[in-house]
This record gives sequence, structure tokens and C-alpha cells, in this order.
Amino acid sequence: MALLARGGFLPVITPALMGVGFILTGWFVDPLFGIAPGLGIFMLMISAFFANFWRDPDRPIPKGKGLVVSPADGHVMFVKRERATGRRPSKDELDGSEEDEFTGTWYPEPCENPLLFTTEQRFEAVPEGEESDTDVWRTAVFMSPLDVHVNRAPIASNITRMEHRTGKGRRRGPFLPAFRKESEFNERVRTLFEREDGLIVEVMQISGALARTIIPWKSEGETLRRGERFGMIRLGSRVDVRVPANRFKPCVISAEDGDKNHPKGEFVKAGMTVLYEELN
Repeated sequence: MALLARGGFLPVITPALMGVGFILTGWFVDPLFGIAPGLGIFMLMISAFFANFWRDPDRPIPKGKGLVVSPADGHVMFVKRERATGRRPSKDELDGSEEDEFTGTWYPEPCENPLLFTTEQRFEAVPEGEESDTDVWRTAVFMSPLDVHVNRAPIASNITRMEHRTGKGRRRGPFLPAFRKESEFNERVRTLFEREDGLIVEVMQISGALARTIIPWKSEGETLRRGERFGMIRLGSRVDVRVPANRFKPCVISAEDGDKNHPKGEFVKAGMTVLYEELN
């Protein structure tokens, strides 16, 4: 049974031991005008915060066929049908590329097969009545600082690509609040999960205003079970999931749906909540 995520033991135990030490010092030696026990309580509160942040509960993983589970805990910001309108250029394509002030350089054509997600692509919402077989569904999950931050594989798959990208003109960042749509171009890690039949699911781990560290635990070429842990993002952040729209239907309620029972969007759990079901 998992209790704390990797790297969580020292941040939790260190302030806890310091807190106990301050309290014992104030009790048996000298309270230092109440400073020692006060520091002790403060350090224990920090330890409790880190224990909550690094918690890593076990989850029952759905076993049905054709399911894509959420890679993250949090509220569903939106579910959108999108089409690719551009891609990151190769060196030979730089002369014909377009420059965007906020999102960087794009070649104004998508990949030859957008559903292979060969490189990062630029997407836009599909107007009603203009749907095509190369569209994707994108679900964005916002993770608050109080949510579990361990990320899990959406399908049983191999990791065929994992790449780190930064914001335009930055060695790190920018770090816009993760609940803003523009945060999709914050510092991020893009991972492709490929199923045995060739289906590819794209997962984007996106840093937020507080989250500055995305920590992959797996690498390219590794095989994962559905719901297996593959990394985490420290503090508040966001995870986007794209699947082929011609093969799946969304199963969750977003904040944009206006559902009175889910004003912030449905709350989903990593490895447990089904985001998409495969069409028959």
C-alpha cells in the first residue's frame, strides 16, 4: 500500500522531527518565552501539509475494455473537440513558419496524420458541423494544491515519446495560473502512450503558478499498466488528455457545461475515473 509518493519521506519527516524537538525543548529545558513550543507547532503544521501533498493512495483501476482513465486528480475544466492547425517546425521548415508572441514558432500545417501526435501541434475548437475523422477530444483537469499530485497512465501502453517544453523565450516557465486556458503553453512535459493496437493518447503535464517541477518516474520505451504511476507535478497544476474523436466519446462533466451539481466541473481521480469510452 502506498502512503507517500517518491521523494515525500524527507519533506514530511524532517519538519516533524524538528517540531517534536522544539516542543520537547520548551517542555523540559526552556520555553524561550513561548517561542520553542510555537515553532514546534508550526513545524508540525508544515509536516502535515507536506504529508497531505505527497500522499499517494492506492486506487481501484477499472478493468473494462476501451477505457481511458484520468491521469490526474482534480476538476474538469473543459472538454473540447479540436482540430490541428499547425505543428512545431523542423529546421527545414523555419523559413515558412509563423511566430506567435505567446506560444512560439509554428509551421502552418498539422502533422500528416494528426492522430499520431508526431510532434506538438496547435489546435483550435471545431465549429459545429465541421467535424472530421482527424479531430481530437481534449479534456483538461485542474489540480489544486490540495489534490493528490501523482499522475497515472490513462491506458495500458508503451511510452513512445516524452519531451520537456518551456514557454517562449524562457529557460523555465512562464507560469500562468493553471486554471487559465493560456496556461497550456506553460512549462510542460508531453507524453505519448501507445496501445498494442496503435492507438495513441497524448498527455500533457502542465506547470501552474505554484507548480514549478514536473517529475517523470518513467521514460521512453517503458511499458505501463492502465492506472500505473508515471510521475507527479508539485503543487497546483493541470493535465490535458487528447484522444481521437472518431474512436471515443467523453464521459465527464466540465465546468463549461453549466451543470448545477458540478459548477467547477466533475471531480475526477487519477487511475480511477473514466474520461473516455471507446465507440463500438
